[in-house]
Amino acid sequence: MKTDWHEILQLLLNATGETLYMVLLAAIFTVLIGLPVGVLLFISRRDGLFPLPRINRVLGAVINLGRSLPFVVMLIALIPLTRLLVGTTLGSTAAVVPITIGAFPFFARIVENALDEVDKGRIEAILAMGGHIGHVIFKVLLPEALPALLAGLTLTLVMLIGFSSMAGVIGGGGLGDLAIRYGYQRFNNQVMVATVVVLVILVQSVQSLGDGLVRSLAHRR
Repeated sequence: MKTDWHEILQLLLNATGETLYMVLLAAIFTVLIGLPVGVLLFISRRDGLFPLPRINRVLGAVINLGRSLPFVVMLIALIPLTRLLVGTTLGSTAAVVPITIGAFPFFARIVENALDEVDKGRIEAILAMGGHIGHVIFKVLLPEALPALLAGLTLTLVMLIGFSSMAGVIGGGGLGDLAIRYGYQRFNNQVMVATVVVLVILVQSVQSLGDGLVRSLAHRR
């Protein structure tokens, strides 16, 4: 079955819009959840600013579990939760739930590792001057780790694009759904190739923009 390029273009525009919607919305929730979780992982270490070893171990185990599960398995396993939260398991909005749950453990570890690179002397100086944990987090840790956090966010966005494509397996919409329904199931190589090209462009654009922001921030410092 052949599809004319005008129809392919219209399908690609709609699917790209759905993919961008999923990625941007999931990115917001990923940062809102992953950033505080990553900070908590860092400060709750046995030798951290606010030692909570048991909570740290439990939280670390949950994060490791989330990172170890294949995303396709997670998509299926989270169908009941998605239906509970959104009311449906189909469409771009529903896909945001498993995408976010699959991505925030990865970003949380990135945050923890980024904070681990901050000069410990700066932290000790703030504490010596009477600063509390809030001062350390917002005046030292996050500002000093910003380049690493931006680089990690770039990697996370690229991963989210991949997750959004896999969400097409359960009817999540976007480019993945287009590739499956109009490309694979209908044996339409034109749609498959066009979808791959758009995904590559999206990934390269995000990576280039993220790298540029990190370099710019590094030069300013």
